[in-house]
Amino acid sequence: MNIFRAMKPERVYENLTKMPWQELYNEGIRTALLDFDNTLGPDHATEPEEYSYKCIKMIEETGIRCCLVSNAKSGRSAKIAEMLKIPVVTYANKPGTSGVLKAIKLMESTPEKSLMVGDQVFTDVIAGNRSGVRTFMVEKLYKSEIWYVLLKRPFEKLVRVVGKF
Repeated sequence: MNIFRAMKPERVYENLTKMPWQELYNEGIRTALLDFDNTLGPDHATEPEEYSYKCIKMIEETGIRCCLVSNAKSGRSAKIAEMLKIPVVTYANKPGTSGVLKAIKLMESTPEKSLMVGDQVFTDVIAGNRSGVRTFMVEKLYKSEIWYVLLKRPFEKLVRVVGKF
């Protein structure tokens, strides 16, 4: 796979509430693989916020099932997923494919019926594209991020300018 193709999402949205979930269901998507940090909730939060619950409800009302796919430690992400009442794959190893493929299997889905959504090019987008699923990107929810994500953002911005997304 071309390195720049691996970094480009199919679409970019402001946030999860702006995505056309019913349209995606009509197109055959049955599984939403969701990053948590700055996609579904605040970066490094220990519990979901109202927005998190709203998004899960909105997505699942269309018939699409949700699964949290997180590079976070199992304790934090498992607690969040339990509170949201959705399955989780922890230590997902994004941008590797193992976590995404494990989530697809856990959800008894296929890559063709799955969609990866996250806020980072170098983890979520690359992992989704390399796994053969449709991949959408959302803008980060909050400015506050852990230091190592902040270090990646200027490079991500360059990729987005060059890739025109």
